[in-house]
Amino acid sequence: MAEQNKKSEEKVEKSQKKELVKTLAENKAHEHNHSHEGHNHDHTHEHNHEGHNHEAHAHSHDEKKVEKKEEKKIVKKEEAIAKGVGLPISKKHCMYICDFIKGKNVDTAIKQLEEVLKFKRAIPYAGEIPHRHGDMMSGRYPINASKVMITVLKGLRGNIISNGLDVEKSKIYFASPTWGSRPAKKGGMRFKRVHLILKAKEFNNKMEKKK
Repeated sequence: MAEQNKKSEEKVEKSQKKELVKTLAENKAHEHNHSHEGHNHDHTHEHNHEGHNHEAHAHSHDEKKVEKKEEKKIVKKEEAIAKGVGLPISKKHCMYICDFIKGKNVDTAIKQLEEVLKFKRAIPYAGEIPHRHGDMMSGRYPINASKVMITVLKGLRGNIISNGLDVEKSKIYFASPTWGSRPAKKGGMRFKRVHLILKAKEFNNKMEKKK
């Protein structure tokens, strides 16, 4: 009987130990799950915060783009200017071409000078060239000066557009050549060098040429 009682007591102790170990294991598992859920919650919160910061940064970047577009708006000016410095052409030829293009818009002036290059139109030289027989126009064909003038006129056209002016309404109202610094040649001669200034502005009505 004593041995049986002793065995039954050992069984009870073993079963109590197993239940205690099982209870401790369950508590640890519960604590681990709870800490993992808290970690996930913190990670989600941080991710949401980062997403909010990213949206705010994108919004501020869009605002900066809008501000830059507003800054790039063309401010309309009263006139457009083009300059040629040290041009290797005759001042006399340039002077007659300037008289020829005054009062015209840039596109018309370029078109007519291109006709000069093809010998279809002559530049009037007042008091120098007599009237010619037949359909031939009175004047000369300054090819080199016309080529250079076309280049300057194209620059003037670009400035007209960049200054917010209307190309069709803008007329050349000022065209003036002046002598530039002329380097010396052999034999005491000097190279041809001319400074040129062209100005254009909008005119509502047809520009009247000065008499």
